[in-house]
Amino acid sequence: QVQLVESGGGLVQPGGSLRLSCAASGFIFNQNAMTWYRQAPGKERELVATISGNGGSTMYADSVKGRFTISRDNAEKKVYLQMNHLKPEDTAVYYCARRFPADYWGPGTQVTVSA
Repeated sequence: QVQLVESGGGLVQPGGSLRLSCAASGFIFNQNAMTWYRQAPGKERELVATISGNGGSTMYADSVKGRFTISRDNAEKKVYLQMNHLKPEDTAVYYCARRFPADYWGPGTQVTVSA
């Protein structure tokens, strides 16, 4: 059974940083791309970043390029999202997902960027 569990969200001031983690189980992790999405209040869920199974290829939404970095540890079966220079508009629930487009989702973790 595929399970994805996010952690690391919280409240941070504008300009600050957070690192999200996603622990995966129930599938062959290194054979699957992993993706971070987010959904802000009143908006549709959107892609943040995705990374290939071996970590050699990544793609980012224009809104986060240069500020966010997606990475993975296949030995630990974890995917990460390092978020720097956070802005209030980054406030959202962040979801870890298997594959791109996603077929399984985690429950999400709240990120709030506010002074």
